Amino acid sequence: MKCLLIASESAEVLFYWTDPEFRQNVQDQYGASQEEGQRPPAFEDSLNTLFAPIIISCSTMVDRLGDSYACFTTENQHNYVLHQFDECLYIAVNGDGQECEDDLRRKIYVMKKMIEVLFGMVNLSSNLLRKELRPQDTEQRTGLWKHLQGLLETYSRLRENDQSFLVEAVERLIHPTLCEQCIEFLERRLLPALNSSSERNGEEVLHSFILVHTKLLAFYSSRNTSTLSPSDLLALIVMTQSMYPSNTDQEDPGPEVQPPPEACSHCTTPPIDATYCSDVESVSVSGLEMFYTPQPSPTNRSSSGSGTSCGMAEDSLITLEVSPPDPLAPTRVFLEVSLKDGLYPMMPHSMYCRPLWPGITLVLLTKIPNSSVAMSVYSYLEAFAKLEKRLSEGQEGPAAARGQPTVHDLRSKLDKFIKALGPCDIQVPYTLHHIEAIFYCSYAQWSCVCLASRLIPWCKSMKTQLCGVYKQCFLNGTTRGADAPQRLSPALQELAQAMVQEKLMDWKDFLLVKSKRNITMVSYPDFPGLVHFICVDRSSGQMIAPSLNITERSTSELGGGPLAQFIRGKVWGLVRTARQYLQKGYSTVTLRDGDFYFCYFLWFENETGYKLDEVDLPVLPDDSPPIGVLARDYYRKLLRYYSKTHAGEVVKCYELLTVHLGVIPTEYILQHCRQLASKLWEPSRNPLL
Repeated sequence: MKCLLIASESAEVLFYWTDPEFRQNVQDQYGASQEEGQRPPAFEDSLNTLFAPIIISCSTMVDRLGDSYACFTTENQHNYVLHQFDECLYIAVNGDGQECEDDLRRKIYVMKKMIEVLFGMVNLSSNLLRKELRPQDTEQRTGLWKHLQGLLETYSRLRENDQSFLVEAVERLIHPTLCEQCIEFLERRLLPALNSSSERNGEEVLHSFILVHTKLLAFYSSRNTSTLSPSDLLALIVMTQSMYPSNTDQEDPGPEVQPPPEACSHCTTPPIDATYCSDVESVSVSGLEMFYTPQPSPTNRSSSGSGTSCGMAEDSLITLEVSPPDPLAPTRVFLEVSLKDGLYPMMPHSMYCRPLWPGITLVLLTKIPNSSVAMSVYSYLEAFAKLEKRLSEGQEGPAAARGQPTVHDLRSKLDKFIKALGPCDIQVPYTLHHIEAIFYCSYAQWSCVCLASRLIPWCKSMKTQLCGVYKQCFLNGTTRGADAPQRLSPALQELAQAMVQEKLMDWKDFLLVKSKRNITMVSYPDFPGLVHFICVDRSSGQMIAPSLNITERSTSELGGGPLAQFIRGKVWGLVRTARQYLQKGYSTVTLRDGDFYFCYFLWFENETGYKLDEVDLPVLPDDSPPIGVLARDYYRKLLRYYSKTHAGEVVKCYELLTVHLGVIPTEYILQHCRQLASKLWEPSRNPLL
């Protein structure tokens, strides 16, 4: 009984996802009222009927009170969580008790993140975003909604089964020798071969990396390129998994797989034997730099409830078959770029995803020729947003404009920008020229605060027109699909795939096993009574934890029975509990639960590894974005908050969660936690640094 809906203020459905149980419940509720012989209503119409009172109620409360409800529970124990992003209302529903309020709110924010990655700065214009989320063309809408539904289902599956998505941090595959070889291969062979080819058609490969399921084997980023935020990387891994889902049972080559002869002398034992070599213990996560992952195509899996079809056009999501896209076509994604002159969110990139073998994927990220247009658009959007804020506060004038670009400077730069669009084959809408002329004419005549209200709508119109230019450049059909004029040629993509396959041919089976038994608890004999741990470097967004994979053909060290499932459930519950206390400002949590003792620690260090003094963490309201990285990067804000008292010093943030047997004395447990953190993040143990 799960549902997620995006609707406009006028109660128009912009996107929906439901599981089969929720869909059947809605159809039973609204189909039973039809007279015999009549067709049942289209499912989208039934959803609209179900949610319209809630949507209208929210809009009314916002208009009259300036606020709305964030969540409520119905008489039949269905939980509703709502959040308004500009003019789009997100509603998440759970009726089977499997998701709490925090889970539903997290799902909403993750869906918002995915839409930002797919549509970029169009998110800043509600009118344009509505048109993108609900295209008029039925086939296009069907493909888009199935694609978004697949992303949501993939995220839910990963969060339920993968520890890296539980704590929202990237897990690296621990085999330093092979990782070094792959990084060197990407740097010295793959990228030079691609970027020196005449078949790249103006694109430049900036980043390349290899994934084994959801774990990172190797990455390489060209020099002088921006770092990739952990939030973007996790979103892109979700998209990769949606395009090429991992079937861990079918891909399991068995426990007898040995590493190839060229493996280092420390790592000749199969990872299944739980031998943890000395150089593998070093998993400092400070080496992460650039990662990007491709946007998936619409999945071939049936969307939830697809077994019921209606003849009505509005329900074509169920009956219309969408042709699969060209797998060689680039995918446009919008990611954060950090440069010396500032931070630029939602910058366009072209993504290429090439499956090497089931479960192993090569990803390429390229720079597109007209990407500088996006930076200019963002700069002007930011300038007009600041101007709108000053106008709304009645502060515009010579005194308030100190340190801010003047309107005349802004006009001069914008005129140059519009003229520069001409040679780029970008048609500037007539309304952009028209609105710009009216705005500056009105501003020249403005001499009192009472006229500020007349200029604010023109600021909004200028921002909408700038988003329109951005959409025309980066989101039109000719720039996204197989007919894109600038793309790596199919032959060049196949060359990249063949080169990496040749490099990893002798390692593929070993890597698939290693991805399931990355590290094991047997590797830590110095910590008796330690059942499980998760350690996260929030500065780089990477984590390390013993494997907890439990499938039909593979089990964890705890086996595949009730004990393994019990510990797994406890770990997921510990993470949820730790976040609840962190939201209240606690950085340390210790609690006993039956036969187990749980610990959670969050602390800060400087660049040399010296533990810094504790500070009072900010207390967040109940309806704040969920703590994590995908929803909103809580840890980036936390690092900025802490760095205010350590100016000029590099501050790093770490988290450690441990599960011990309850019979272990408390003083030994705390000693274990200190020793474990020191062992995991000791820089001298990391050969990749």
